[in-house]
Amino acid sequence: MVNEDPNQQECDGTPAQESAVRADPSVSADPSVSVQPSVSMHPSVSADPSSSAHPGGLARPSSSGREDLSVIKVSWRRWAVILVFSSYSMCNAFQWIQYGSINNIFMNFYGVSAFAIDWLSMCYMLTYIPLVLPVAWLLEKFGLRTIALLGSALNCLGAWVKLGSLKPHLFPVTVLGQVICSVAQVFILGMPSRIASVWFGANEVSTACCIAVFGNQLGIGLGFLVPPVLVPNTDDQEKLAYHMSIMFYIIGGVATLLFILVIIVFKEKPKHPPSRAQSLRYAMASPDASSSIVRLFKNFNFMLLVFTYGLNAGAFYALSTLLNRMVILHYPGEEVNAGRIGLTIIIAGMLGVVITGIWLDRIKTYKETTLVVYIMTLVGMVLYTFTLNLGHLWVVFITAGTMGFFMTGYIPLGFEFAVELTYPEPEAMSSGFLNVSPQVLGIIFITSQDQIIENYGPMPGNIFLCVFLTLGVALTAFIKADLRRQKANKETPENKLQEEEEEEVMSHTSKAPTTVLEEHF
Repeated sequence: MVNEDPNQQECDGTPAQESAVRADPSVSADPSVSVQPSVSMHPSVSADPSSSAHPGGLARPSSSGREDLSVIKVSWRRWAVILVFSSYSMCNAFQWIQYGSINNIFMNFYGVSAFAIDWLSMCYMLTYIPLVLPVAWLLEKFGLRTIALLGSALNCLGAWVKLGSLKPHLFPVTVLGQVICSVAQVFILGMPSRIASVWFGANEVSTACCIAVFGNQLGIGLGFLVPPVLVPNTDDQEKLAYHMSIMFYIIGGVATLLFILVIIVFKEKPKHPPSRAQSLRYAMASPDASSSIVRLFKNFNFMLLVFTYGLNAGAFYALSTLLNRMVILHYPGEEVNAGRIGLTIIIAGMLGVVITGIWLDRIKTYKETTLVVYIMTLVGMVLYTFTLNLGHLWVVFITAGTMGFFMTGYIPLGFEFAVELTYPEPEAMSSGFLNVSPQVLGIIFITSQDQIIENYGPMPGNIFLCVFLTLGVALTAFIKADLRRQKANKETPENKLQEEEEEEVMSHTSKAPTTVLEEHF
């Protein structure tokens, strides 16, 4: 029997890869007998390459490139991998929001408009759209380690480029550094669900995905908190440049350290598959990218999730980018508190991330949890919208935190729900498509809300987001909970054998008698 205990540790954490599936000694070596994995009592029996296609649209294993799939257990290295990834994701997210959190200060230093500073945030979204499919292809072609190295290296390079922008006329240099960091984000944003599936057991994947997302959200929180503290609002250009250099040196040093850790710690995959679903994925032939894209587009439930996820995450991007401006309009001179409100949103959201991850691993109610969290996100957004202008910052902290708890907690839910709806398609593809939507909608929301705030004030701008979140709630209710990965994890060789034997009996009883030429062993 296969050991499926997620707590069993792997003795060797190296990413060694076996070249062939071990055959059951009891199986006849007669080449005339075609052995199917679904009718063997032993999970290590090799699969017939000519067998029918998987229900998800992927072919059964080819005769080459097989692995030892007879043992299922988790590796101790998984925690190191997820923590290193979470850390450099945090660093990249910090660089995304470090300009927006002190928008007015950078406006004055570089002598540019508020909209120009907003584009330092939106470039993260703009670069993601054309690069997501090439990066997804690279992930399938070269694997997790290569993508991790590229992402952390670009993040490090972008951080150091920004050090060359410490003069008011060097705004294009800081744009270049931010664009490099935005390219690094393409190698980061779609990774959480892939790392969770490849490294973690069936009862850990949602928690692992949440830990991966946790780092990104922590980076945004620090991006709200640290820049207002390190860079004061002053008209002295030299003093501003000095304090900006401190911030850029710190983030450059952290990015360099994390790149070195990726080189040392990050491995392609564990020696053994951590779950039955992952074991089945290894046994399947590598999918054709174009065919996978077509199947994803035909998956109605997934496409609904893509749009609803985009509405939620796009609203979050808009709020994060424009938060400083909204708070300053109602509370002049409160740049530090604006950063603290942003931090409150993220800290509350991280708590929501952890709770939803543990909840999903225990209960597996993806559709219901997603819908409830979405509804509460809308409620929190409405509360925040109508309390921002009351003149009491402590009220804003409470309502913003309530909104953040659910809005940020929704993000890993979307990742995991997408994997469930699209299994066994590559996680890079499903996550990539899922993330395209908030990038597109984020740009639309930021530019639209920016103009609304400019002409009518923050409240109409936030009501604009509430309308789209209401649409997201309505559409989420129509998503069917087709949990394909859960079905794969529950499927055992014995159950599969019984099901296929019953189907065979039914087919024989409905047809004329025929001569049986072969028997299953």
